[in-house]
Amino acid sequence: MARITIKDVISIPYDIVLELISSFVKNLVEKTSARVVVMGLSGGIDSSVLLTILVHSLPEKCIVALIMPDSRSTPEEDVNDAVNLAESLGVEYHVFYIDKIVDSYTTAPFVEIREDIVTGNLRARVRMNLLYYYANKYGGLVAGTSDRSELLIGYFTKYGDGAVDFLPLGCLYKTQVRELGKRLGVPERITSKPSAPRLWRGHTARGEIGYEYEEIDVALYALFDLKLSVERAVEYTGLPRELFEKVLLMHRASRHKRTTPPLPILPWLQNPILEI
Repeated sequence: MARITIKDVISIPYDIVLELISSFVKNLVEKTSARVVVMGLSGGIDSSVLLTILVHSLPEKCIVALIMPDSRSTPEEDVNDAVNLAESLGVEYHVFYIDKIVDSYTTAPFVEIREDIVTGNLRARVRMNLLYYYANKYGGLVAGTSDRSELLIGYFTKYGDGAVDFLPLGCLYKTQVRELGKRLGVPERITSKPSAPRLWRGHTARGEIGYEYEEIDVALYALFDLKLSVERAVEYTGLPRELFEKVLLMHRASRHKRTTPPLPILPWLQNPILEI
């Protein structure tokens, strides 16, 4: 087997990918009779590519972007990028800072607003609440921005950005999303941004995970697509064993994020939540 590199990951037929995702979106919206699709737009690569795909798939009047920064953790340039993209695509958008909503949680005696993962997850869940309020009010669906890389390693907030109705980018690795964005004409200042969830001040994916997605995606591709053992993956990628061990650890530790909550099984109920 030849050396596995990031080129192997991003070498996919993007024209076919775009049409398949667009058909998926169109069919789901038609099936559910949704009047609107609402999404959170951060100015980052995933949400920017998603909005562009939605515009490719649906009438602009059916799409709404909520831009929900927190002034303590969201750089102003991200807000500007989100606004500029929404305006260039001709979709309805709303900008509102969530600082006061987040701070309102301090009425509970155990809540402290700090620049850490606990408050970061709270911010993600506040945004989820606002997205679902809008979707409920106007008869819509919430489109999620998570990509396959994030889903596999659990790099999303449970019941935060992970709480959505559908995931159009869930079939693409982060680096594939970035490449698709370039082909769709997403501005270079967005496609070249380092991945940064911005859940707290200075929060970046590299800073939290310790690796770039160009490395993570090669590891995921080797393990999940090529089904290689860790030993063979290390051999054929030249990447450190520690990366593969971390990816597998994150995947296993986040399994609860990708499944429904556990419940007791009564002996006379083979499937307690059977759908018919």
